[in-house]
Amino acid sequence: MLPDALTIRDLRIAPATVLAPMAGVTDTVFRRMIRELGGCGLIMTEFTSAEGATRNIARTMRYLLFEPEEHPIAAQLFGADADAMGRAAALVEELGFDTVDVNLGCPAKKVVKCGGSGLLRDLVRLEGILRAVRAAVRIPMTIKIRAGWDEKSIVAVEVARMAEQIGVEAIAVHPRTREQGFSGNADWSVIAAVKRAVRMPVIGNGDIRTPEDAQRMVAETGCDAVMIGRAASTNPWIFRQIAEYARTGFYAEASESDRFALLSAYFRSLVETGWPDAIGKMKMFACYFTHAVRNGSALRGEVHSARTAEEVLERVERFAAQPASAPGREAGAS
Repeated sequence: MLPDALTIRDLRIAPATVLAPMAGVTDTVFRRMIRELGGCGLIMTEFTSAEGATRNIARTMRYLLFEPEEHPIAAQLFGADADAMGRAAALVEELGFDTVDVNLGCPAKKVVKCGGSGLLRDLVRLEGILRAVRAAVRIPMTIKIRAGWDEKSIVAVEVARMAEQIGVEAIAVHPRTREQGFSGNADWSVIAAVKRAVRMPVIGNGDIRTPEDAQRMVAETGCDAVMIGRAASTNPWIFRQIAEYARTGFYAEASESDRFALLSAYFRSLVETGWPDAIGKMKMFACYFTHAVRNGSALRGEVHSARTAEEVLERVERFAAQPASAPGREAGAS
């Protein structure tokens, strides 16, 4: 069974579920939506450049905006310079985050050049970075890693042991290599190997699409918590479903009306907060949220042809208000 809670030093995270950091997705509006739906123990920011944070670049600092209701919340940093990572971690603590997390998992080329999973090829540099971050903060410190750079260099256990010796207090493991990206299957045996190798909490990540997957990961790996990424962007109810499944053995699927209500509320929040490039984010989330509604392709077409955020919102609400038998809402999954 999924553990009731995850404890990182004196921080209790309940339920033992974590929202993974996702570029372009886990901004403050999305995170607050996840909080309101319930069931998520810890949320994380988009991964944030340490260099950008230490230079107070406005775009970077926007990633570190959060509201009080988002606690407990972790800030995730990436970078390849130990001094910049230490200073950015100190800033994160000053801003009031509950934990600081070091990104060692992002496979994107532009991130690999300056941190992310690229550091799994240079463990000497990685050790210096982890020591700098640990020395800079008093709040709990965690890391998120991949299995390794490629199949010939699986270093998850080695990195976990090193990190624990330095003072890292929890580790999230996505058991794909950087070369895999998001292709193929996540090798959960890597999570199990890390769990056997260290005493700190281990958070399992990768290929959790349903509550059943979450329970199976815990059973197969012994991990202390689960982290959900891409599945949460298309099914934000998954955390609530996991909690319900753990408690009762059953869970409710989101209805079509649930999806419309959430899409409308999310878009309205973007408009009300004056979010930069709100229309671009609306178009992205329309793709995420509408694949389980009747004739969702028609709605996606209407959203993508809109020219303003207000027009997107009006079209979504008009579409949702149509009776199921109305033109453009014929039965059949999109």
